[in-house]
Amino acid sequence: MSVQFGNESRDAERIGEATSRIVELEAELEAAGDATTAVDALAELKQILHQWVDTVSAVVATPGVGRVVLIHENGRESRIASPDLPMLLSKPARFTSQSNPDE
Repeated sequence: MSVQFGNESRDAERIGEATSRIVELEAELEAAGDATTAVDALAELKQILHQWVDTVSAVVATPGVGRVVLIHENGRESRIASPDLPMLLSKPARFTSQSNPDE
């Protein structure tokens, strides 16, 4: 159990460092950033994100460049740079013939 608590503490520390770094980078660009890890506020933001994702009508995942492009119902594009998301959305290559998919 103590190992798990240690991991949770390290995870919280890493998240805190990452959010602070991002807010500082945005400030350097003279753009205000807002970060939260509060449970209630995070739950509300996740709800908003779920609603936003529901407007997606197409997805282009490009693992080679670490990018996903979401195309929304209104035709607008949202680009997400991520080392993990494109891989999660990509299907593995299959080396089967069209005539016999069981090979």
